Amino acid sequence: METWEVSVPDDRAEQRTCLICGDRATGLHYGIISCEGCKGFFKRSICNKRVYRCSRDKNCVMSRKQRNRCQYCRLLKCLQMGMNRKAIREDGMPGGRNKSIGPVQISEEEIERIMSGQEFEEEANHWSNHGDSDHSSPGNRASESNQPSPGSTLSSSRSVELNGFVAFRDQYMGMSVPPHYQYIPHLFSYSAHSPLLPPQARSLDPQSYSLIHQLVSAEDLEPLGTPMLIEDGYAVTQAELFALLCRLADELLFRQIAWIKKLPFFCELSIKDYTCLLSSTWQELILLSSLTVYSKQIFGELADVTAKYSPSDEELHRFSDEGMEVIERLIYLYHKFHQLKVSNEEYACMKAINFLNQDIRGLTSASQLEQLNKRYWYICQDFTEYKYTHQPNRFPDLMMCLPEIRYIAGKMVNVPLEQLPLLFKVVLHSCKTSVGKE
Repeated sequence: METWEVSVPDDRAEQRTCLICGDRATGLHYGIISCEGCKGFFKRSICNKRVYRCSRDKNCVMSRKQRNRCQYCRLLKCLQMGMNRKAIREDGMPGGRNKSIGPVQISEEEIERIMSGQEFEEEANHWSNHGDSDHSSPGNRASESNQPSPGSTLSSSRSVELNGFVAFRDQYMGMSVPPHYQYIPHLFSYSAHSPLLPPQARSLDPQSYSLIHQLVSAEDLEPLGTPMLIEDGYAVTQAELFALLCRLADELLFRQIAWIKKLPFFCELSIKDYTCLLSSTWQELILLSSLTVYSKQIFGELADVTAKYSPSDEELHRFSDEGMEVIERLIYLYHKFHQLKVSNEEYACMKAINFLNQDIRGLTSASQLEQLNKRYWYICQDFTEYKYTHQPNRFPDLMMCLPEIRYIAGKMVNVPLEQLPLLFKVVLHSCKTSVGKE
């Protein structure tokens, strides 16, 4: 499995540390050197107008391991170190990102207004007092440049319908990590703060139907061919289970390569960009397909095989905290997908949206990818609103799963290879057992 990893190390990035938490920095984000986690946290906090509270004395330690314990102090340090909240709004304006905006110094009074939520209230009053005269639609009362977007920019009033949850869409890698499993559901609790518009009777656009049909046709929905049957009483070794996982990953990866050549937009992008996209997203694509279209085999036949594997005491004791986090998140995500019962059409759209990630380094046509990403974002929204009229939260539920998949896939790279058999055994056993009790 090690040979599948095709990421290219960035020696310069390795030498930098995040000014907020000390983790490895990935570049200049909103004016200062920071990691993906703090970049995403800052954007979500500002876009979603979050107001946090500190249960201590507002000077909590910020480190890679402790940064998620206090959101108040984390945002406070972002502001104190010079993260520029105006750069986020520049990010959402037509024409792409404004990279020229550097760190800013703001007064303690201004920081306090942000931390207390007073600035957000003033902004809300400004828009209610100076909005359009036509108040029949929420889209007429919001600034487009203030709305986070599915593909980094959104020039449509639909951004209002998506409200708070879309800030997560373009921050796959930047999700903050809760220290314990019981906090994971809070990642999906946006609907209490960002209600969607009530469902309306509508028809599905013929072009949307045609493109969705083409996406589904590109998928290989046949059962996986890797043998996963096992005789009763046979004890599976760690090496045998690891070899099986490798064969499964090989087959799933091969299907993703074949899928690319059948995409309706295949001729619109260069082979170089396709190679770049696949090398950066293949783990996410495999994970998404395993949780949806191949879930019966993965959580059925493969679970039967992993049940025959008994880890040693040494394997149990050496299992990493990072592996535990992956287990917890995978179990929760499995239940989320099991609850949603994702259709083939939704899966095909989600996969295309995840694949068309214009933020990946080395792309030659990022703006074109952005437009394609928007196209399938809206097509997926059209389909879910048309097909599931009485589930107004369904589309945001689906989209909220994508950043979690991106995060889990990124974390799995850091799990030692010898721990993967135990990881899969725990996840599959937990998911199969819990579903069996329902």
